[in-house]
Amino acid sequence: MAKSASIPLASEDGRARTVLQSVLWRLARLERQVRWLSQLVRDHAEDEDRLVQIVAEDRDALRRELLRKHEAKLRARKRAHAASSKVGLTN
Repeated sequence: MAKSASIPLASEDGRARTVLQSVLWRLARLERQVRWLSQLVRDHAEDEDRLVQIVAEDRDALRRELLRKHEAKLRARKRAHAASSKVGLTN
């Protein structure tokens, strides 16, 4: 018969109890670490979502500003063109 690889539950010197307590402590510690890491991942995802939104808003603001400047240049050109056309008509 082959020996079992499991931890003996009844030991006279209490070693099995100590080993079992150690395993249970490590398991509890790993569960706490997993919960902590899960929270960190959620926080990171929320931070990333906020940053994406901020970048999108900044990009939109820059696009509107560039469009406003471009339209102002077009209006200035149109006025300059209209003014130069009028000068030619009055002479």
